[in-house]
Amino acid sequence: MSVIDEGKTPAEIHAGGVENNKPPEKKWRFNSPLAQVSLMGFVCFCCPGMFNALSGMGGGGQVDPTAANNANTAVYTAFTIFGVLGGAFYNVLGPRLTLAAGCSTYVLYAGSFLYYNHQHHQAFAIVAGALLGCGAGLLWAGQGAVMTSYPPPHRKGTYIALFWSIFNLGGVIGGLIPFILNYKRSSAASVNDSTYIAFMCFMFAGVLLSLGILPATSVIRNDGSRCSAVKYSRPSTEFAAVLRLFLDQKMLLIVPAAWASNFFYSYQFNNVNGLLFNLRTRGFNNVFYWGAQMAGSIAIGYVMDFSFKSRRARGFAGISVVAVIGTGIWAGGLVNQLGYSFKNLPEKKLDFKDSGKEFAGPFVLYMSYGLLDAMYQSMVYWLIGALANDSQTLSRYSGFYKGVQSAGAAVAWQVDTRKVPLMSQLIVNWSLTTVSYPLLVVLVYLFVKDEDNDDVLSGNKV
Repeated sequence: MSVIDEGKTPAEIHAGGVENNKPPEKKWRFNSPLAQVSLMGFVCFCCPGMFNALSGMGGGGQVDPTAANNANTAVYTAFTIFGVLGGAFYNVLGPRLTLAAGCSTYVLYAGSFLYYNHQHHQAFAIVAGALLGCGAGLLWAGQGAVMTSYPPPHRKGTYIALFWSIFNLGGVIGGLIPFILNYKRSSAASVNDSTYIAFMCFMFAGVLLSLGILPATSVIRNDGSRCSAVKYSRPSTEFAAVLRLFLDQKMLLIVPAAWASNFFYSYQFNNVNGLLFNLRTRGFNNVFYWGAQMAGSIAIGYVMDFSFKSRRARGFAGISVVAVIGTGIWAGGLVNQLGYSFKNLPEKKLDFKDSGKEFAGPFVLYMSYGLLDAMYQSMVYWLIGALANDSQTLSRYSGFYKGVQSAGAAVAWQVDTRKVPLMSQLIVNWSLTTVSYPLLVVLVYLFVKDEDNDDVLSGNKV
């Protein structure tokens, strides 16, 4: 590690930031944290946002979820490795190459299902899934570095909420695509070619947008500080730093939360949305699932930034709010799950127009799952962002989080492929999230500093 420290005070070196003599004159600038986090949100709007909408259809929009389950297993298996290593690639290659390479794999993945619509061969989808896992590791490591290190330390929750809202708007639009294009096919099982082509167009736009993400040293906050002045020039330095994460107490406390945070997707997408609702209604539901994510991220972002003056108190408050809401939503899921199983599936799938009152309960539950997902993940990202300020460290932390998260998801998709009883899947999902809350409380207690003390120590302006 080499630090460029000519003309800097010890406080500035500690902060990983460089102070200019005067703040920029323009509040809205392309090299501002607001512009860069917003742009990162639109990159994820186009790529993982559309991927989420595709996955949310249940079975990738196919009648038989086996191909999608196996492809997703390949995605998250590769993601496990490249998620952990993604921070190292980001620090060596920089944001543009890392993000553009990652985004391009999403286009290939959507194209593989267009191919599957005609040939029904899983091999291409599985290979494309493995490549997507590699690319997603790069993309999310870069995303984590931008989202957690570019904003001012005292407004990270607000910027996370901004990113999460733009990102999940992609899921809303992505839900509208199959809903509109398959509206008259209420009894159809697989989505049409136009749906996959539309997803591919959005994903390719994400590749182009990723080229506009600036390195941390070029981003200047409104108070005149730069986001980072640390450079890592050697891959060996990065890989050694990544290996040390597995012995880092902070990361070990995050492991259960990371494992749980994508584990529930296979259950929610395939076994709630996929089993209970017909094709067009699945797209309709996803509009509200991802819309609820936007609301959830804004709500928890407010708690994490404005509920208390003390940063530690805000951390405790955010964890408590998510724990209470999450317990209520999973309890509602338990009540819903008592009504069906793999051996006792509904005779007729629910339709948003024709099913009347029977549609309301499962619809609200599915939407609530989206609300909880955003609140849970935004809360964890805020905690990660509270552990450091420089983009290099946070890119590694974010990559580690995504790597563990993806390992859990890979297991979950295979759990679903093997038709593990639905009640067992729900109980495991509920238990995993519940176990994570006290460990996150310990993380805040031991490692999150009150912001006022941290700012005095770091020399950051507030």
